[in-house]
Amino acid sequence: MSGNSIGVLFRVTTWGESHGKAVGVVVDGCPPNIALTESDIQKELERRRPGQIPSASPRREEDLVEILSGTFEGRTTGTPISLIIENRDVDSAAYEEIRDIFRPGHGDFTYYEKYGIRDHRGGGRAAARETVARVAAGAIAKKVISREGIEIIAYTKELGGIAAQRISLGHIHRNSLRCPDLAAAQTMAEKLEEAKKNGDSLGGIVEILVRGCPPGLGEPVFDKIDADLAKGLMSIGTVKGVEIGAGFQAARMTGLECNDPITPEGFSTNHAGGILAGITNGDEIVIRVACKPIPSIKRTQKTIDVHGKPATVSIGGRHDVAVTPRIIPVCEAMVSILLADHLLRQRANLVGHGGV
Repeated sequence: MSGNSIGVLFRVTTWGESHGKAVGVVVDGCPPNIALTESDIQKELERRRPGQIPSASPRREEDLVEILSGTFEGRTTGTPISLIIENRDVDSAAYEEIRDIFRPGHGDFTYYEKYGIRDHRGGGRAAARETVARVAAGAIAKKVISREGIEIIAYTKELGGIAAQRISLGHIHRNSLRCPDLAAAQTMAEKLEEAKKNGDSLGGIVEILVRGCPPGLGEPVFDKIDADLAKGLMSIGTVKGVEIGAGFQAARMTGLECNDPITPEGFSTNHAGGILAGITNGDEIVIRVACKPIPSIKRTQKTIDVHGKPATVSIGGRHDVAVTPRIIPVCEAMVSILLADHLLRQRANLVGHGGV
């Protein structure tokens, strides 16, 4: 198992490295006759591109996507969809002086231990650049789930320890940090600039809402939809924690407090986050992901080289100060991919039982 693919019926395989010629993705299992053009995918890629906030990486990739297969006259054919995005603004010079040094917080050490070889240019396959392929695949997945009325909304819940207090979804697109609290967004931006001046980075929390998801998605026992969503989100390099609904707060509740009463009109609370026994219950799905600080920082850090000798390192190159807001479309993409997969699996479950 290579670990480069996810999904069962809607299967996504990404390929490429940060400083290679291109990155790309193959999407297999997309239903036919869905309207799909490169502009549909490009809109999602634009949301992930760097340069949207002052503290973002100065790398200027156009992220122009090309559909190589799987469509005809602007519609999907049901065959594998292959997408390619060329790397056009690659500068590997800053990595030459640290090619034999393991960067703290990165996958340098573990990739070397696993394979005995590693691509030192920007992290290779382990770099955040890989996520552009996920966003491209997610754009296709969104087409699949939108036909069922499913909508995904994600935003910056917390950044650098500063949390959004007043959630107003209409404010998400009114600030570059995609935070639903404008006052918190201003304080977050100030803290980002401070971290940038200090040569450091910040972590954050992204909250993801899924609306309009029908009940019944998810497979017992090991393919529970919350388990698959957690796996998909945890596969994003920066994510170190996932919680659904009440999450860790559920451990501090009593059973009476945590259970969601059921009424003829539906659930009166949503501590379950829209999922019970690994199966969607038709309520809003609520997910939060904890993103670690960007490990590439200018501050001097202790480490070792490939020979095991002590060394110090200060990371040059072009890097973000925080993953948000660029990680938001990546999170949306992974949730979309897993929902598309489980939606198709549920359709298969219903064949012969009155389903379509």
